[in-house]
Amino acid sequence: MDDTLILPICYLPPVSYFSVLNGSSGTIQLERHEHYPKQTYRNRTSIYSANGKLDLIIPIQHGSKNRTAMKEVRISYGGDWQRLHWTSIQTAYRSSAYFEYYEDDFAPFYQRRFEWLFDFNEAQLALVLRLLKIAKEVGHTLDYRDDYPSGTDFRQLLHPKRNSPLTHCKMYHQVFASKHGFIADLSIVDLLFNHGPQSRGYL
Repeated sequence: MDDTLILPICYLPPVSYFSVLNGSSGTIQLERHEHYPKQTYRNRTSIYSANGKLDLIIPIQHGSKNRTAMKEVRISYGGDWQRLHWTSIQTAYRSSAYFEYYEDDFAPFYQRRFEWLFDFNEAQLALVLRLLKIAKEVGHTLDYRDDYPSGTDFRQLLHPKRNSPLTHCKMYHQVFASKHGFIADLSIVDLLFNHGPQSRGYL
């Protein structure tokens, strides 16, 4: 268990998430049993739009229980968020070097309806790992624990409201950098669409 990383399941996670994952020599366990934390990367991702950083947020159904396990969080389809997210991604990355290369891989996620947020995020994670050619054994936590060994628990490391742990990341080409400068630690799709097969080397 000591060489197993405990990671949250996020919506198109930031680059630093994959740096941690790619650098691990052990197995990965995705946290299924934590109480769903609000305003985190579990249901949001950040991309680089023509106006700068843009957060895309998946709406969730709010049940009667105040504390819902991550595995039991349902996606809300009261609004047309899939169309909005996909249109935003297309507009942001249409002119990037590799968007057309990966477009058909990501488009189905904005057409098919997933009931559970965990399943949606996990399916996208599996796709991204395949595109990055990162072969890792990925499983799930069996129950909730708060006492994992030091250095293995990354559930609270990445948060959209706090500075990225990637404070020394190397800059790479971004479509709108000439307007707004380099923005670090955006969604992994920002790296993929701009650098394609070279993305893993960056990680």
